[in-house]
Amino acid sequence: MTNKLQSLPPVSEMMRNAGLEPKRSLGQNFLFDLNLTGRIARSVPDIENTDVIEIGPGPGGLTRALLLAGARRVIAIEKDATTAPILDSIAAAADGRLTVVYDDALRVDFSALGVREYAICSNLPYNVGTELYTRWLIRAAHGEPIKSMTLMFQREVAQRITAKCGDEHYGRLAVLTSLIADARILFDVPNTAFVPRPRVQSAVVGIIPNHDKIRMINDVEKIETITAKLFGHRRKMIRGIMPGVDWARYGLNGTERAEDLHPEIFAQMAHDLL
Repeated sequence: MTNKLQSLPPVSEMMRNAGLEPKRSLGQNFLFDLNLTGRIARSVPDIENTDVIEIGPGPGGLTRALLLAGARRVIAIEKDATTAPILDSIAAAADGRLTVVYDDALRVDFSALGVREYAICSNLPYNVGTELYTRWLIRAAHGEPIKSMTLMFQREVAQRITAKCGDEHYGRLAVLTSLIADARILFDVPNTAFVPRPRVQSAVVGIIPNHDKIRMINDVEKIETITAKLFGHRRKMIRGIMPGVDWARYGLNGTERAEDLHPEIFAQMAHDLL
């Protein structure tokens, strides 16, 4: 099976043969570098014992890398059905280990895909990456069996996910991530690695849901609400945004700004006030 995958033509050649071009409307930026796609795939924890869901495989560069790295099964969700000739060729070489679902990832019910526990690995489309990631975090908080997420974002988004209280990029994504998972930037990816070349740099982030953390929070939707309220006015003092709160019970005096509050304070406030 590995020999079948390795004997496939290069991704760029398969794209030319199919007459395909990246679609800006879908936020498509493709990776052709085999060393890079292989490095991303090998970053998936315990990949040989894991079913992997990939979003936006495009012409299948990362898809092939996940299969070659030993993923037990890959389910690729692709909105652009014009990639079917390429992905079908990869599926034929994968001997049943690749399933392609042609649909919008924002609409797909992962629980209906036939996997009991899975990892997510993706070079996420820039235009929906943050929305998808937030949904997956919330699903993990509600018990969805997500083992890990290995995701490529614009570097600024990666910094927002992994920021700590007081950091320049600290905000809603960092608070939500910190309360649900352990996350770190694994490595940077230069914009020269993509076709077409985006204006921004990218980074791969590793996120692992932390069940001890999840047990400590009561209602992730309430946390979302209160972070939106406070970070929506991040330059204002919190007592001006939410008057009447006894800030002393949280060790605060109300003159702080949202960026000064640790994630645990947001969780406690969500529990007490909403």
